[in-house]
Amino acid sequence: MQAIETMQQDGFAPGELAASAAAASAEGGGNARRIFAFLGLLLSIAVVLAAAFAYRDLKWQTVEAMVPRTWYFWAAFVFYYMQGPVLEWVIFRRLWHIPLISGVLALTRKLVSNELVLGYLGEAQFYAWTRARANLTSAPFGAIKDVAILSALTGNAATLIMLAFAWPIVASGSLGMPMRDVFLSLSVVLATSCLILVLRKKLFSLDRRELWFITLIHVVRTILFIVLSATLWHFVLPEVGLGLWMVLATLRMLVSRLPLIPNKDIVFAGIAVFLLGHDLEIAALMTMMAVITLGAHVVAGVISGLAGLVDTQRSALR
Repeated sequence: MQAIETMQQDGFAPGELAASAAAASAEGGGNARRIFAFLGLLLSIAVVLAAAFAYRDLKWQTVEAMVPRTWYFWAAFVFYYMQGPVLEWVIFRRLWHIPLISGVLALTRKLVSNELVLGYLGEAQFYAWTRARANLTSAPFGAIKDVAILSALTGNAATLIMLAFAWPIVASGSLGMPMRDVFLSLSVVLATSCLILVLRKKLFSLDRRELWFITLIHVVRTILFIVLSATLWHFVLPEVGLGLWMVLATLRMLVSRLPLIPNKDIVFAGIAVFLLGHDLEIAALMTMMAVITLGAHVVAGVISGLAGLVDTQRSALR
């Protein structure tokens, strides 16, 4: 307001005043977009470097004999790997109408950043990507925050539901999960979920309809993760029924979501041996899946990172 009064005192006509204010606003917005474009550039470079560094850890020779050569396994694996970025694109498409190709690539960079660089760095990178675009600046921080919180809340709810169904097996002690650790983990899950629900009016920025839509997408994502995991394992070891693999995939997600369970891989291996009895084959299968998932992170990181560099340069030139 003071700046406007000063401009009026300097002899600006009303029309000139409006034009000058609009130009100043556009210049400020352009500077902000350039800053976030530069930040996005740095984070895209970080994704490419992290992917190149992770390439050292790939040990194809240890799993090469077990990797299926069938096209349907790799088709299912692509769906398994990309279902997260694609479903998040559905969310942000509804919120901001983001484009398909560049939007999915940006969300893939977000996934790789979280997996290879640092947890939740992907959210910062996606925020920079949205702020670098003039047509995607409708409260991006609040929406990204809401999506992340609802993802955690949906995961907690899924953990509680899965634990309720699996409780007879867990309580029997046959899975090697110490009951003290189970109860402590359950307490953490319940406490964080209750805290989110109590503070929901202060935490969430979007309206209730959008929040329910996002929650629904996260539920679909959880179900797809279990189904696709079980399908991939069934393709590798078809002698085990798909239904049993789905039970195992559900229990694996349960173990991974319990925060205070130590040695999660060992616990899951015990569950697999208890249910299936194929201890050596299960160990080889999980090693194979870990290696090809890391390989997918490397490939996706390089492709999406390079695409992010190109996209950032184009956005900066506009």
